[in-house]
Amino acid sequence: MIPYGRQDIRDEDVAAVAAVLRSDWLTQGPALPRFEEAVAARCGARHAVAANSATSALHLACLALDLKLGERLWTTPNTFVASANCGRYCGAAVDFVDIGRDSLNLDPAALADKLEQADKAGKLPKVVVAVDFAGQSCNMAALRLLANRYGFRLIEDASHAIGGRYQGQPVGDGRHADITVFSFHPVKIITTGEGGMALCHDAELAARMARLRSHGIVRNAAAQAAEGPWYYEQVELGFNYRMTDMQAALGLSQLARLDDYVAARRRLADRYDRLLAGLPLQTPWRDPEAESAWHLYVIRLDDAVLARPGRRAVFEYLRAAGIGVNVHYIPVHLQPDYRRFGFAPGDFPVAEDYYARALTLPLYPGLSDAGQDRVVAALREALA
Repeated sequence: MIPYGRQDIRDEDVAAVAAVLRSDWLTQGPALPRFEEAVAARCGARHAVAANSATSALHLACLALDLKLGERLWTTPNTFVASANCGRYCGAAVDFVDIGRDSLNLDPAALADKLEQADKAGKLPKVVVAVDFAGQSCNMAALRLLANRYGFRLIEDASHAIGGRYQGQPVGDGRHADITVFSFHPVKIITTGEGGMALCHDAELAARMARLRSHGIVRNAAAQAAEGPWYYEQVELGFNYRMTDMQAALGLSQLARLDDYVAARRRLADRYDRLLAGLPLQTPWRDPEAESAWHLYVIRLDDAVLARPGRRAVFEYLRAAGIGVNVHYIPVHLQPDYRRFGFAPGDFPVAEDYYARALTLPLYPGLSDAGQDRVVAALREALA
């Protein structure tokens, strides 16, 4: 089976983790701040706060931005459910904005229209989560202008996009987003096993996220001097969202190969574009203002294929041939847990049309040219 994504673990990664296992610190030790500092420096952000998952990091970001019960979070329907659920964890109402037909990311024009109507109704969002789908940055400059105009806070869910660039600068540099979130799941660009990270320029936001990831506990030098060196205080309700030093050591080792990983993914994506030319499908759009990190390579099947043999038949043919295709994503508003809030088919037609056509092909740095040829050959057979 050729999987749609796969981690790349090398001897130096194993050695980095083993060194932590032989040390005095398995968690809350020196490896974690080293990893945070390295990612922040790589992306051009002032602060980075690691967490045990990107889902946790999104929750921390919403909490740090003071999203509360009864307020509103908007995001794209074309994402994993975590991009929306982070708002519900805070008690906020979640709504969606349709995607662009080319970018497959949150559409700034659709957002502008929805904001105008919400402003008139007094129902503006407190937070908007923009998702860099498949590794392709959103139009963050346009979203920042809307954030400035309407007063919402902007989170860039860049779970797919570490190593990507927008307008010549690294994703995560904080020029446009209040907080940017990365994922280090094994199928992502680099991995810590599970793990995530929130980046920002605001020291207060970073300090609050760091506090909230560790139970809302602080250790105050003045209070310790009065009470004793053991003294700590819970100053607000937090969570245990900490990343271990073992994970951080793996991430730091992987980070050294980030550019190589993205280059390998880009080469394979370019090769897919050439090999798939002429088939009844649409290859991914290339944004002239951005360089994708190529977490995913998603094709869209033409109408003729949808009619016959149909996407499911193509999917099942490829799986039977040992090609681990996937589909990203079922629109979040169509999930049963979201339909109970009144969402229904037809609410976000561009995202729904995209979903009906989408098929994710295998893409990861270790995919060989021969393996890729096998993927394309099987796809040609499935479409015949």
